Amino acid sequence: MNFCSECGEKVNISVPEGDNRPRHICGGCGVIHYQNPKMVVGCLVEHDNKILLCKRAIEPRHGLWTLPAGFMENNETTMQAAERETQEEACANVEVIELFTMFSLPHIDQVYMLYRANFKELSFSAGPESLEVELFDESDIPWDEIAFPVITESLKRYFSDREKGQFQIHTGAMIKQTQQPVSFHVTTLNDA
Repeated sequence: MNFCSECGEKVNISVPEGDNRPRHICGGCGVIHYQNPKMVVGCLVEHDNKILLCKRAIEPRHGLWTLPAGFMENNETTMQAAERETQEEACANVEVIELFTMFSLPHIDQVYMLYRANFKELSFSAGPESLEVELFDESDIPWDEIAFPVITESLKRYFSDREKGQFQIHTGAMIKQTQQPVSFHVTTLNDA
């Protein structure tokens, strides 16, 4: 951030009085511009032992597969955002069952919340942000073409829980390892 969105003056980075982190502070009007993590929400849609995946039509990771998910908007709940994103990306009308994963990704300032969901009616197609939308059996998941590590981790935990016959909520953090730029360590708080 270079300029204040309130008055247009230049901003400086410093620690405001009573705070403990550097913030963007306007040199003109004094507004403190807080930047907080973004919420990414979506659905792991189940149907006849298959999972709904979308092939991305946008960057980042254009042409790779992911679960229907995106950024939460103001004035909506996480469940509403998950259902909306699924509608936008997969043209699918779904009903959320329960929270499945909540992972913090501090290296990119995001929190992912993925819900298990079912179709209200079996209908889906590619929305404007998707090239294709398809239901996959576990054996047919294009694992080498999954767009994001957090999606791979969530899918692995889903299939593991399904095999055990009991779903649980997985929470934790994906921490970027300094030795390997694309390697992540996942810790969950409630694994059996």
